[in-house]
Amino acid sequence: MSLTDSTEDGPQRRGDRDVEHDHTLSHTVVMPATERVTITLPADLLEEVDQLERNRSRFIAEAVQHEVTRRRRAALLESVRSPHPETTQLVDVGLADWTSELPDDEGLLDPSGGTAVRWVEGEGWIKESA
Repeated sequence: MSLTDSTEDGPQRRGDRDVEHDHTLSHTVVMPATERVTITLPADLLEEVDQLERNRSRFIAEAVQHEVTRRRRAALLESVRSPHPETTQLVDVGLADWTSELPDDEGLLDPSGGTAVRWVEGEGWIKESA
């Protein structure tokens, strides 16, 4: 089924997304697929949610998305603070030496165009002295 196919049964499926056509806007709106879940929350927390938002599902979805984003950022920061040993080995080799073993990229990469950095234990990435 293509995106322009219409069905009498409602939204179309495209991969993992439901596709609905809004005839008033004359464009296709792609909505993520949703799944029903059951969660247990303390009653006082649920009361607070209800005071803040009429739509519990939307509030919880936004809170979960916020937490997932926060954890991804934290993991990325931890990765930058404590890189994998192979990463520091690549830095020691140097970009020019590493790229010399790659197939010809027709000048797409200019090793002299970046900023030279090195990893210092306890300090993180620092700029190389000129």
